Amino acid sequence: MSFYEKGQAEKFMRYAIALGRKGMEAGDGGPFGAIIVKDGNIIGEGWNRVLSSKDPTAHGEIVAIRDASKHIQSYDLSGCELYTSGEPCPMCLSAIYWARLDRVFYGFSIQAAATALFDDQLIFEELGKAPVQRRIPEIQLLEAEALKTLEDYVANPKRIIY
Repeated sequence: MSFYEKGQAEKFMRYAIALGRKGMEAGDGGPFGAIIVKDGNIIGEGWNRVLSSKDPTAHGEIVAIRDASKHIQSYDLSGCELYTSGEPCPMCLSAIYWARLDRVFYGFSIQAAATALFDDQLIFEELGKAPVQRRIPEIQLLEAEALKTLEDYVANPKRIIY
């Protein structure tokens, strides 16, 4: 990373951190802010709104991804970077992969977040277990009926692969 790129990255990270502080001080949620950058321009931003929206998925990264996708009218954020005040949790990390982001910059680590009782370790451990062994069991039901819908989707020549 060149000196210029590092300076730009630090500028974007400071903004993500400021968004996290803004949301935290407003009582919206934890100190998690995020922005999406494409070609040196911010195309999406967000902060944790779990408490204010009463939505457990309203993490800063998710809010920023939704904002960026709406802004560019695409679910594909290839060519974009995410700047987030804290290392992404398992849910946000999954969304980052689904959105096809190119790179993630983060401030504090998951271990640091755990000291403030944002502990994702349980989820990481649960993901490593078989579905029936998880704390919240996953039970397969009506497989044949569900598969029929999947097969119909695959057979549709007009489907959009994403």
